[in-house]
Amino acid sequence: MKSNYLLVAAAFFIVVCSSWIGKNTYTNHPFQILGKIDTKVPDSSRYTRIVLAEGLDEPMEMAVLPNLNVLFVERKGAVKLYNSKTKAVKIIANINVFSGIEDGLLGLALDPKFAENHWVYLYFAVGGDESKSRLARYQLVGDKLISKSEQVLLEIPTQRKYCCHSAGYLAFDSKGVLYLSTGDNTNAEETEGYTPVDERPGRGLADDQATSASTNDLRGKILRIIPKEGGGYSIPEGNLFPKDGSKGLPEIYTMGSRNPYRFSIDQKNGYVYWGDVGPDTKVESEDGEYMSFDEINQAKKPGFFGWPYFLGNNQTLPLYNYATKRPGEKKDHTKPLNNSPNNTGEKELPPAQAAMIWYGKMPSKHFPLVGSGGATAAAGPVYYSDLFPNAPYKLSEYYNGKLFIYDWIRGWIMAVTFDESGNYKQMEPFLKHFKFSAPVDMQFSKDGAVYMLEYGTNWFSKNTDAKLVRIEYQEGNRKPIAEIAVDKPYGAAPLSISLSGNKSVDFDKEDKLDFSWKIAGKIINGSEMKYTFKKPGIYSVELNVKDDKGAIGTAVSKIHVGNTPPLVAIKSNSNRSFYWDGELLDYQVVVKDVEDKVIDQNKVKVSFGYLPQGKDVAVILAGNQDPGAYNYLKGSGMLANLDCKACHSMDKASVGPTYKSISMRYAGKKDIVKTLVKKVIEGGSGNWGERAMSAHPAVSPDAAAEMVNYILSLSKKSGKLPLKNSISLKDHLGNGKEGSYLLNASYRDKGANGIEPLDGRAYISLHNPYVQAEDFDKGNVRIATITTAFMAYATGIADRSYIKFNKIDLTGIKQLKYNVQAIGAGGNIELRLDSMNGPLISKFIVPAVANGKTDWKELTAVVNDTKGSHDLYFVFSASGDQKQDLFNLDWIYFSNK
Repeated sequence: MKSNYLLVAAAFFIVVCSSWIGKNTYTNHPFQILGKIDTKVPDSSRYTRIVLAEGLDEPMEMAVLPNLNVLFVERKGAVKLYNSKTKAVKIIANINVFSGIEDGLLGLALDPKFAENHWVYLYFAVGGDESKSRLARYQLVGDKLISKSEQVLLEIPTQRKYCCHSAGYLAFDSKGVLYLSTGDNTNAEETEGYTPVDERPGRGLADDQATSASTNDLRGKILRIIPKEGGGYSIPEGNLFPKDGSKGLPEIYTMGSRNPYRFSIDQKNGYVYWGDVGPDTKVESEDGEYMSFDEINQAKKPGFFGWPYFLGNNQTLPLYNYATKRPGEKKDHTKPLNNSPNNTGEKELPPAQAAMIWYGKMPSKHFPLVGSGGATAAAGPVYYSDLFPNAPYKLSEYYNGKLFIYDWIRGWIMAVTFDESGNYKQMEPFLKHFKFSAPVDMQFSKDGAVYMLEYGTNWFSKNTDAKLVRIEYQEGNRKPIAEIAVDKPYGAAPLSISLSGNKSVDFDKEDKLDFSWKIAGKIINGSEMKYTFKKPGIYSVELNVKDDKGAIGTAVSKIHVGNTPPLVAIKSNSNRSFYWDGELLDYQVVVKDVEDKVIDQNKVKVSFGYLPQGKDVAVILAGNQDPGAYNYLKGSGMLANLDCKACHSMDKASVGPTYKSISMRYAGKKDIVKTLVKKVIEGGSGNWGERAMSAHPAVSPDAAAEMVNYILSLSKKSGKLPLKNSISLKDHLGNGKEGSYLLNASYRDKGANGIEPLDGRAYISLHNPYVQAEDFDKGNVRIATITTAFMAYATGIADRSYIKFNKIDLTGIKQLKYNVQAIGAGGNIELRLDSMNGPLISKFIVPAVANGKTDWKELTAVVNDTKGSHDLYFVFSASGDQKQDLFNLDWIYFSNK
């Protein structure tokens, strides 16, 4: 009887789980257990997330300076500095780089003696015609990177014909040794579902045996050198090959990596951890899934880590023969031989080392917490509490000795615990209450705070959600969390705005808070304020919330002055809340814009669609699409929530084809939905080059079909509706008591005074006139359920109890039908407007019953003629002495007859 019963019933089956916490944690010695320190997972409310900068253009790596300024690099060559005092970001240098394929300005590190020598190390693909990547250092003086101070330490020959894998991360260990990760720089797009081991003549650029598995090549490696004070470098003790180069290049510490994108060095024991981004293969693993593993590796000593012969826990990949198109031999991981004609190094390689953690596209049997789908594994720092003495924001002792790993595409961070021997023991989520948009770098500052760089949604592009973030942990008194509410973030000059900090939170409830604003060089006190900007421009508003113990929380908001958002309105004589099958919805769209004096009517978009199952209109309208049909709306929402956005975008080139190009290629093809659904779920490659598409095994065929239908709809002409029309409401016919219609109108203005174009939008959402009583917005009755009938209803109805529904249009409503169950003395149902004591427009008497309960019955009440939208209060009252349990109410039907 109630489709939404399942939502109600689900509340009875929620299981609250907590991770098992071990009895011991690590002391200052990395792997020695001495007893209990802190075994409780810290309360999530003790972390404060502060966005320092956003709208970045492909941020790659950062370095937190001693004064807590943050230096970071962007792939296209910009070196930027965030000033912790002014809270502003400025470009301090532009490096001439080649930024094709995955190359560019990739790595950044500060010299361990930076406070004395001011050296900053950069790794980048050198601009120009010569294919090479360079490790160089420059002096940073104040906020200027001195280009004339450049010292070239190392250059690595590369190829720029084929994509992919550049890696390029930089880090120093505690002894002043500099590490650099390099990708295999091999053709990754023509692998035919196997690995790039193409030994055919002229195909050397498609053979990883010439890079990752070669002892005479610096690609597909982690390198290890000691920069000299006067320039150049020396080879440290303990690399993989002798210093004289007799067995391999002496800079190599680890080899056999595909794309060791992010790594870290344990500052106490020197162990190296890195995420190696895996391939997409059709080779079956020992667990029955494809061997498309991403890896987290641990190097306690130098070694060979398998690629392109082994993956995961040394599972063997066949040496595919590209000439015969058949899988060939499998190497022996204890004594792998590189017999490729493209190999210029030693044939006999060191024994292959297994990964510490590995996971593919399917849910992992060994590491279930990592999830499924696309992946980009990365290794962050190992945390030691005693390395941050007296640091105000140092993490809890609970994390002492743990490694933090993260995944770019899946967006999670995990804390990895080791056993007494330094081997993997378990992992657990870290900061899971925060959402990260493609985390690309994670580091600690000297005050103990966690810094995150977030790359953002789309590859190879500037992203509004690309951010520099600082996360502070506090025991004892917690910082207030400042939040700014602004009524008009956009508008024409002069622009008067109202600001409020009342949504700010302090989890220490007893604290008293003081509010101060910094705006246009002025400081204004108070939790609320009004301000007028007289000239166009983009202004920063800063709110500082200080508790009575001195802790300060900060928030910043941008105000754009110079362009007013368009005003879009939909006029209608029809009811704006409900539909009745076969009726007409009349409408007229009117658009006004202060700056666009004359509105181009052709740019006003009007669309209309029917949404089965009561899809949440507010969620739909939060996106940027103009819906025309349910599969369009639902499909776009599903794509936004999966990892698809990491490789595809609407119309900007990324790693994969754009949605519009996919739609154009497959438009009108027979049975294409079935084919593409299979590809979404199982993955695949070949139609858009050899770059493979990740599998999505958790997506159901129906959900995949919704997404595919949405993509295919993008190439269809929109059939834009006129600005004035009447639409017959017939799509719902015969579909029960669910579903809704959405009429949506939008207009994007031309922009003005240096402010970007802004959108205006209006909509009418029409719902089924059957309104479930238990779906009230506010009330003081209980909800009961009948499991066997899939039914929920309002009960516990007493004298002067009520239920309220917000903003219901009563235009054209003539009657109300109630589905009620008499259970005792009966009573009255009064419909009042806007308050419990508001105007009475309908009254109905529920009859009494002598004993027990009656069956559910539909009863009708007349409604006084009322127009417009109101808050509706259904107020219940007793007819006699019995004041409790008057009757039960199932649903209310709003009738226009």
